[in-house]
Amino acid sequence: MTTSTLARAAAAALIGAAVAGTTLPAYADTRNFEFQLTQPSVEVGADRIVTVRLVDKTTGKSVPDAVIFRAQLDMAPEGMQEMVTKVTPMPGTEPGTYRFKATFGMAGRWQLSLGAKVQGETGSVENKLVVTAGK
Repeated sequence: MTTSTLARAAAAALIGAAVAGTTLPAYADTRNFEFQLTQPSVEVGADRIVTVRLVDKTTGKSVPDAVIFRAQLDMAPEGMQEMVTKVTPMPGTEPGTYRFKATFGMAGRWQLSLGAKVQGETGSVENKLVVTAGK
C-alpha cells in the first residue's frame, strides 16, 4: 500500500469511529435522582408511616415504578447505629411515592437508608434521609 492509501484508510477509520461513537445510547446519571421525605417528622410509636418521593432532579418530576431493594431505619444520627427497627414496604398512594411502615421506639433522629433501581437506568440510587420522631 502506498502512503496516501494508508492515510485515506486511517481517515476513514477515524470518521467511522466518530460516527459510531455518536450513536451510543445516552444514560442519565443515577446522581440525577434522589429520595425526598414528604414529611420530615413522625410521632413516636408503632406502625408509623414514612412516605418518600423519588425525584428526577433534572425535571423535578416524580419517578414511578422504581424497585426498592434496600430500606433500613436506624438511629445513626443520634450515634446509636445499633438501634435498628424493622421497615415494611407499603403501597404508594400516588405514582412516584414510596411508603414504609416502621416502629419508632423513641424520640430522636432516625436515618432511613434507601436503595433503588430506576427503570431504564444503569446503576442504583442510594440516599440517607433523616426522620425526626417526636412525642
